[in-house]
Amino acid sequence: SICHFICLSIIKVLLPAGFDYFATARFDFNSTELKDIEYIVSYYYNKLEYARFTSSLGKFVGYTEWGVKQANYWNSLTSYITGLKADKETYCQYNIGIDYQAMLTKSVEPTVRLYSRTPPAGHHPSMLVCRVYDFYPKTIKVRWLRDGQEVTSDVTTTDEMEDGDWYYQVHSTLEYTPRSGERISCRVEHASLKEPLVTDWDPSMPDSERNKLAIGASGLILGLILSLAGFIYYKRKARGQNQSEPEPIRTWIEPEHI
Repeated sequence: SICHFICLSIIKVLLPAGFDYFATARFDFNSTELKDIEYIVSYYYNKLEYARFTSSLGKFVGYTEWGVKQANYWNSLTSYITGLKADKETYCQYNIGIDYQAMLTKSVEPTVRLYSRTPPAGHHPSMLVCRVYDFYPKTIKVRWLRDGQEVTSDVTTTDEMEDGDWYYQVHSTLEYTPRSGERISCRVEHASLKEPLVTDWDPSMPDSERNKLAIGASGLILGLILSLAGFIYYKRKARGQNQSEPEPIRTWIEPEHI
């Protein structure tokens, strides 16, 4: 795959009436070899690219009437064109070596989730899904094990899918007929792991029962919280009423003397 990197700073000039002018420089590459690097300099006016230099052509090409005139002018500046050609080797190739190694040495361990799903009608009575996600780099191996032996039949595995944030994910399904006492596992091999990551399936409680248990527990906790809140409110209110009740008026009546 081709990688894209901004090679030079973006130059931007604000013009009156909201128009702006800016230039970008980047390089596309699929290896650190000079022949596999394409150096591209683009000029824009009001978000429209009007001229571009590419190292493969070694000159500017205009895309608008003004861009054609400007490209011809820049192409006539021998020292300017020579400098752009030199940038590919002196600047881009040097930085690619650093960036390329950084990408190759970066690795993130995958997260594995194993769960059951209702299989299609007419198939095996059970189906497991092994979801592997948030890993880098892309290459990964996902295998199913049944009592330690690899299973290859009734297995479907997707290609590695990009998440859009440098990470990848892959899903693998296994359709099977359960056997008493067996152990089914999802085995993942990846560059970030020192040894394969094996996740065993626990059939002791189906997903539906787990969900019911979680919902029931949540309801119980919520009920306890509400009950406690009501009790505290009642006690405070009762205490407030007792404090606000007026003390009985005590009068002393002098006994009459006969």
